[in-house]
Amino acid sequence: MAKQHPYSPTTPFVVDSTDNAESILSKMRHVSFQGRSLATALDIWERAVKRGARIFFGLSGAMVPAGMRLIFTQLVRHKLIHCIVTTGANTFHDIHESLGFDHFIGTPFADDVKLRKQGYDRMYDTLASDAEFMKVDRFTMDVIRKMPNRGEPIGTPVFYRTLGAAIAEREHRPGFVVEAYKHDVPIFCPAIGDSSLGIAAAVLAQKHPEEKVVFDVIGDVQELTRLVYEADETSVVFVGGGTPKNFTQQTEVVAYLLGKPVAGHKYCIQFSQDAPHWGGLSGCTFEESTSWGKIHFEADKVNVYVDATIALPIVVTALMQRLGINTDGDSDLP
Repeated sequence: MAKQHPYSPTTPFVVDSTDNAESILSKMRHVSFQGRSLATALDIWERAVKRGARIFFGLSGAMVPAGMRLIFTQLVRHKLIHCIVTTGANTFHDIHESLGFDHFIGTPFADDVKLRKQGYDRMYDTLASDAEFMKVDRFTMDVIRKMPNRGEPIGTPVFYRTLGAAIAEREHRPGFVVEAYKHDVPIFCPAIGDSSLGIAAAVLAQKHPEEKVVFDVIGDVQELTRLVYEADETSVVFVGGGTPKNFTQQTEVVAYLLGKPVAGHKYCIQFSQDAPHWGGLSGCTFEESTSWGKIHFEADKVNVYVDATIALPIVVTALMQRLGINTDGDSDLP
């Protein structure tokens, strides 16, 4: 007679050539390590959507040059995220491709001196043209020049709506900045100066002080916090960590100090390769964040220690399959 155990057994994964992404991850619930964590991320994201939670998407790293930007576009289009907090770099690279430019396949073993002489910038195994980057800089400057009330402080979501509208007015490829504009999804960029967008704005202001754009990043803190405390439940999905992660999580602290009744984010997912034992923010676990009041005591949460370029295509595909989302309408995507 088999011994009764207080724990459920693992189930060895059996390859089935008829499986899709959703069925594969469903089976991975019963394996171990990051395979199970990846399956848990799918389950939590599905619960957040079905519960009607407001989903905040924190995006760091070079995810757009890595080929992930149309995933973010589809997440916006199909209402699987409701607010984006990201770096200026990811938005710049998205605009770069929306305007018809490309990133190129390179190698991490390239001769970087040769690349510099050729006018190419390298991001690990991906390249981009300096000359094309400068065209995007000029586009950004032209948008700023046409903005009304440039001398008055504006929030970064206002700036990105303006950029999205300017892209939509011309021939363009799909991208998440223009898609967010079309679907009224706010984009926050707490460190916008640390990007080519910030460089373009700074150069324009240096040459033409009357055309300086002033970003109200403190107003952004207030606005993002409002989006949190006005929601019944909130969810966070982080790709990497850094400033987008803390800017999103600190809303719970700000709301508390304002006397707003918030209990912390309820559905929490992070895809990151950073381990917690180095003490850095990108490796900080949701358990640690709970001590700050940023995460709900009873939150559904998972840290998946994985390269996001592996996790995102699988999890987002599985999520859409599980929710029955028909992507045939995405025929405008390459």
